[in-house]
Amino acid sequence: MPATIVHLVRHGEVSNPDGILYGRLPGFHLSEEGRLMAKAAAGFLAGRDVAVLVTSPLERAQETAAPLAAQFGLAPQLDDRLIEPWNHFEGTRFGVGDGALRRPLRRAGKRCVSATSCRSGSSGGRWRAGPSGTTRATAPARWPV
Repeated sequence: MPATIVHLVRHGEVSNPDGILYGRLPGFHLSEEGRLMAKAAAGFLAGRDVAVLVTSPLERAQETAAPLAAQFGLAPQLDDRLIEPWNHFEGTRFGVGDGALRRPLRRAGKRCVSATSCRSGSSGGRWRAGPSGTTRATAPARWPV
């Protein structure tokens, strides 16, 4: 039985001069360097038997797939299952040393009651210092419905 080889290619460098954690946000495209990376990936895979090209719906992924599609004469198939996971920091900006990660469960205008649940307003739990300066949330007396 012949083997099926799957090539995985991550998108190229993204133009992001403001340092936004873009995650799933639309409007983030490849930089000039990212376009060169996509062309290099297509060149690297030239000569291989590529039969299907599947990509995330994100612009940067589609832009990375374009040279591959041209190289192999394929129409890229969009698949929502290939999109990045959502995270609480999406859309925020921070850099090294600005303190943004000191309280990772809290972001502006929100109180998070767990690492996976972040609610608006003040109905969430309270914050208290944990061991080694870490921060943790305590559950409110009654969870909002």
